[in-house]
Amino acid sequence: MDFSILSAIMVMGGLGLIFGAGLAVASRIFMVKRDSRIALIEEILPGANCGACGAPGCSAFAEGVIQERYPVNGCIVGGAEVAAQVADIMGKEAGETIQKVAIVQCSGDRKNAVDRAQYNGIQDCRAAMLISNGAKGCEYGCLGLGTCVEACPFDAITMSDQDLPVVDEALCTGCGECVKACPRNIMALLPRSQKVYLACVSQDFGKSVKAVCKVGCIGCTLCANPKTTADEIITMNGKLPVIHYDKVKKPLEDLKNAVDKCPTHSFAVRDTEFGQKNDNKDTDS
Repeated sequence: MDFSILSAIMVMGGLGLIFGAGLAVASRIFMVKRDSRIALIEEILPGANCGACGAPGCSAFAEGVIQERYPVNGCIVGGAEVAAQVADIMGKEAGETIQKVAIVQCSGDRKNAVDRAQYNGIQDCRAAMLISNGAKGCEYGCLGLGTCVEACPFDAITMSDQDLPVVDEALCTGCGECVKACPRNIMALLPRSQKVYLACVSQDFGKSVKAVCKVGCIGCTLCANPKTTADEIITMNGKLPVIHYDKVKKPLEDLKNAVDKCPTHSFAVRDTEFGQKNDNKDTDS
C-alpha cells in the first residue's frame, strides 16, 4: 500500500479520535440536565398542543412552567383540574382559573344580512378579504367561509346552513385558536359564567348598519340607559355598547332589559330561557 495513503488514513483516524474525545468531554461539561418535573407536568397536560397557553406546544409549556415563563394555571384546555396538579408539582397555589367559551359576535347570516357581490374564490375568509375586503355588505360582518372551523383543533365549530359559525360548547375548550384565525374579529372568548353578549362588531352609523343587516347594532344607546340597565353595567364605546362583565352578578337578570328592549335584537344569549342567539325573534318585521 502506498505509504502516503496509509499516512493519511492514520492522520484522519487520529483526528477522529481526538475530535470524538473532545465532543464527549464537551457534552459532559456543557450538558443541561432536564428537570424531572417537566416529564411529570407533560403527563398531566391534555396533549392538545393548541398553543392557547402561549407556548408552541405542551412540552414547551411544561418547560416554561419550570422556568417560570408560564403560570401554573396557564393551560386553558386543562382548566382548574390540570392547574391544581401542575401547581402541586411546583409547590405553588393554582389561583383562579376562569373557564371560557368561544362566541360568534355576528348574527348577520344569509337571512339577516346582504351581500354586495358574489365570491367564487378560495373558501377562506382571509383570502376573501384580499378581494375588495370581502363580498359581504357589512364590512365588519362574518364572511361565512369557515376559517374558524378549520382553525379549531377540537372540532367544536361547524357552519350553519345560513353560513354562520356555530359553537358546540360541550366540545369548546376556550383555546382561542378561532379568535386568532378570524380576520374580522368576529370570534371572541366569553367566561362560561356569563350568558349575554353583543352579537355585532360593526363600527358604522345606524343608517348604514340597517342598510346591510337586520340585526346589526345601530348604536341607539337604549341598552346603556340607566333606566334599562343599572349600575353602568353597559356603557357606550363609540357606536357600540360594552358589557362590563365584572359588574354582572346575575347575568340573566342584570341584562334582561337590554336583551328585551334592543330594537334590532343585537344581543345574543347563550343556551338560556331567552333562546340561543335570539333566533326566536322575528327579524323580518
